[in-house]
Amino acid sequence: MGGEPRGHREPKRPRLKAARPLLLVVDADPERLERCETELDRGFGADFRVRGEATTAAALDVLRRAHESEQRVAVVMVDNALPDNERADLFAAARTLHPDARRALLIEWGAWADRTTASAILTAMSVGDINYYVLKPWIGHDELFHRTVAEFIQEWSRFEVANLREVVVIAAELSVRGQEIRSLLARNGIPSAFRASGTSLANDALEFIGEPDPGDGVLVWMPAIGGTVLHDPTDVEIAEAWGVPTTLASDDTSFDVLVIGAGPGGLAAAVYASSEGLRTLVVERESIGGQAGTSSLIRNYLGFSRGIRGSDLAQRGYQQAWVFGAHFVLMRTVEQIEKREGEFRAVIGDVGEVTARAVVLATGVTYRRLNVPSLEKLMGNGVYYGASVSEAHGLMNRDACVVGGGNSAGQAVLHLARYCRRVLLVIRGEDLTASMSKYLIDAIDAADNVTVRSSSEVVDGGGDGRLQRMTLRDRKTGEEETVPIDGLFVMIGAVPGTDWLPEGVARDPRGFVLTGSDAAADPAWQEDRPPQPYETTVPGLFAIGDVRSESVKRVASAVGEGSVVVSQIHTHLRVSSDA
Repeated sequence: MGGEPRGHREPKRPRLKAARPLLLVVDADPERLERCETELDRGFGADFRVRGEATTAAALDVLRRAHESEQRVAVVMVDNALPDNERADLFAAARTLHPDARRALLIEWGAWADRTTASAILTAMSVGDINYYVLKPWIGHDELFHRTVAEFIQEWSRFEVANLREVVVIAAELSVRGQEIRSLLARNGIPSAFRASGTSLANDALEFIGEPDPGDGVLVWMPAIGGTVLHDPTDVEIAEAWGVPTTLASDDTSFDVLVIGAGPGGLAAAVYASSEGLRTLVVERESIGGQAGTSSLIRNYLGFSRGIRGSDLAQRGYQQAWVFGAHFVLMRTVEQIEKREGEFRAVIGDVGEVTARAVVLATGVTYRRLNVPSLEKLMGNGVYYGASVSEAHGLMNRDACVVGGGNSAGQAVLHLARYCRRVLLVIRGEDLTASMSKYLIDAIDAADNVTVRSSSEVVDGGGDGRLQRMTLRDRKTGEEETVPIDGLFVMIGAVPGTDWLPEGVARDPRGFVLTGSDAAADPAWQEDRPPQPYETTVPGLFAIGDVRSESVKRVASAVGEGSVVVSQIHTHLRVSSDA
C-alpha cells in the first residue's frame, strides 16, 4: 500500500548474519562470461557474491553446494547457446534447490531476429524454467543489463524470508491468524516476511526489538516506518499503522464519484475520474486489487512481457489514483445506497454517510464454496479459497491441491509447483480445454510434479487442527479415495455479492448487474433515453468488471471498462446539470 506521506525517522536495523547472496552466470564463451562477471561485480559486487562458470557440471556443483550450506541464491543466468538438455538440467536444479531464485536465459543482442530464440524463451517461460531473458552486456557499464538484473534481484528479495522486509510477522508456523495477516499484507502489496516462532530468524528479530515470543498470538513489526510493533492487531490497526486511510474527515463527505470496489476496474475508474478533475472516493471492503490481487502472475496483461503479480499491478493503480487526488477508505463496507433528489447517499460502515453525483459499482465476485462442512472448519488452516501467494512458502516440500479448471486455477498450480513436492489439480470435467488458456495447459502438462484428476470432486477432508487429508470421488464410478494433502486451494467459480443493492438495480438470475441494452430491456428502466453501455437500471449508477452481467472475466477488460465508464459519467453529470 502507499498512503499519505508521514514524518520520517531512520529506524535501527539488525545485522544480517548470512553470507552475501549468490549471482550465478553460466556461459561457455570465456570472453562473454568475463564481461558478465565484470558487469555484475561492478553493479552488485558490494552486496552479492558473483560466480561465473563455463560448464554445466561446475554450475550444478555450485548450486548443490549452495543448497547444502544454506547459501542464498538470488539470480541464475544461463547462456542460450548451451545444449538444450544442459540448460534444462541447470534450470531444474535451480528451481528445485533454490525456488526463490530468479532464473533467466542469457541471449545475444540481435538474437531476436532468430525465431528459434523467441520460441525457446516462450517455451522456457511456459514450463516455468525461466522468469524471463537477459540481453548479454555488449559494452562496459551496460546500464540496460544492470537494470534488468536489478529487477530480478528486487523480485527475489520479496520472497526471500531471510531478508529484512518492511513488515515482519512472527507467529506459530500453523497460526490461523498469522496466515490471515500474511495474506492481508500480500493482497495489499505490503512487502513482508513471515518468521515462525522458535526459529533463529524469529529469535534474532525479537532480540533486536526487545520483545518476547508472541506464543499463541501474533507480533507485527514494521522496521521501515520507525519500528512500530503491534501485538495481535486487527486488520484495521495494521492498515492504520502503515498509513492506509480507513476513515474520512468529518467534513469530507461530498464527492462527484463514488467507486465501490478497488479491483482493477475500480482502480482504473479512480485513475481516470480523478485525473479528469472529478472528486473521487474509492471504498474497498477487503484489499486493493480484489480477486486479481491474489493472482501469483498475470502474464497476458499488455505491456508486462515478464508478467506481473496481481498485487503489484493493483498497487501501481492505487498509487497512481492517489497521486491524482483520489480519496480511499479501505477495509470498510458500503452497507446501503439510495438515490434521493438527484444524488446518491451511501452509508459506509464505521465511517458514516457520504454523497456522490454518480456511483461506479466495481465490487467483483467471490469464489463459490465447496460446501463440505469438514473442510469449512479448516478454513485458513490448510483450506483456502483463492490462491494466496504468501502460502506457498508454508507448503515447501509438501503436497497441495487446487480445485478448479479456470485460468486462475492454472496460475495457482504453476506457482505452487515451484515449492511443493506434489500438486494435484482436480476438475469436474473431462479435460481443461473448455475453460483454461492453452499456454497454461501446456505448462501444466510439462510440470513433472503436477497431476490432473479429471471427472473428480472433493467430498470430505480433515486433520488434527490442520488439513492433512481429503477425499476425492470419481464422478463416473462413484469410487472414493482418501489422499494426504497439506494445502487445498478452491477456485470453482465466482458469485457476485449484490444482495445489498436496492431493488431498483436489476440483476440477471445469477445476481450479476444488468447494464446497457440489457438494462434497457428491463421494466426497471424508466427513462425516456436508453441507458449508457455501463449504466444500470438506476440512472447515474454504473457497473463495471466482473459484477456486470455478461462481462469478460479478464483483468484487461475490467481496466478498459473502468476507463471508458468515466466518459459516461461525464455525460451523466452534464445531462443532470442541464435538467
